[in-house]
Amino acid sequence: MKKQQYILLSSALAVFVLLFFFGKTTPDKKKDAVIAAYRPASATLSTNDILADARKKLSSAQQEKVTQLENAVVRGDVKEQKIKIFTQLANFWGDTIHQHQLSAYYLGESAKLENSEKNLTFAAHLMVDDLLAEDNPALQNWLATNAKALFESSLQLNPANDSSKIGLGACYMFGNISDNPMQGILAVRQVVEKNPGNLYGQMMLGLGGIRSGQLDKAIERFQIVVNKQPDNLEAILHLAETYDRKGDKINAVKWYRQAVELISVPEAKKEIEDRIKALQ
Repeated sequence: MKKQQYILLSSALAVFVLLFFFGKTTPDKKKDAVIAAYRPASATLSTNDILADARKKLSSAQQEKVTQLENAVVRGDVKEQKIKIFTQLANFWGDTIHQHQLSAYYLGESAKLENSEKNLTFAAHLMVDDLLAEDNPALQNWLATNAKALFESSLQLNPANDSSKIGLGACYMFGNISDNPMQGILAVRQVVEKNPGNLYGQMMLGLGGIRSGQLDKAIERFQIVVNKQPDNLEAILHLAETYDRKGDKINAVKWYRQAVELISVPEAKKEIEDRIKALQ
């Protein structure tokens, strides 16, 4: 896995840990039955919908600020000017408001104008990180649709970028944008079959295995990651969760215990220790 991919995965790890422990450590069979069926979202969201909802949470001064920036985009005729304003909007939503999905969106808008492979893939991967942590099907669809466009633009610039191929596959696998998720799965498999050491691809296939209910295959994928990266907390947690879903208490406890050793968040550590006790 490339350094950038490590960074992208680790950047979402703090959020992942909190989401995992506060609601995901106990298997939900009813939810499993729902998410196992890959299907497009019945409802979709537009960027204007998401902006309108986000603006409701702003103070008057913040609303005025974002309105000024948005109006500047509409009036701007110079590409460099628009790039600058999109970057300012990304910083506003990300650094000031902590609305990281809109921040990634505006980074993507800036990257489109720059036509930069590096910036296109960076924004797209940020959206995939949010996609994997999102439960709302309509928002999953919005994230995946936007990330897909960015990955496709990136691949036009560099068709050999395996990270972008995997990211694009993840959009189809987890984004409710297609009736045929195999389109995404096959794209990721092609990369992994060519390079089994691509741990980003192995992780995506493992997550796909969980979603489709192919738990044994998911375990195989996560085990490959852990064999190469024994301290990969995300893979260890997914291993524990997958064994937990299978009802294999012995292995679930084994991997939960390994996770405890790597967790520094006290609340999360206590949550998983409680789960271990419940399984014993």
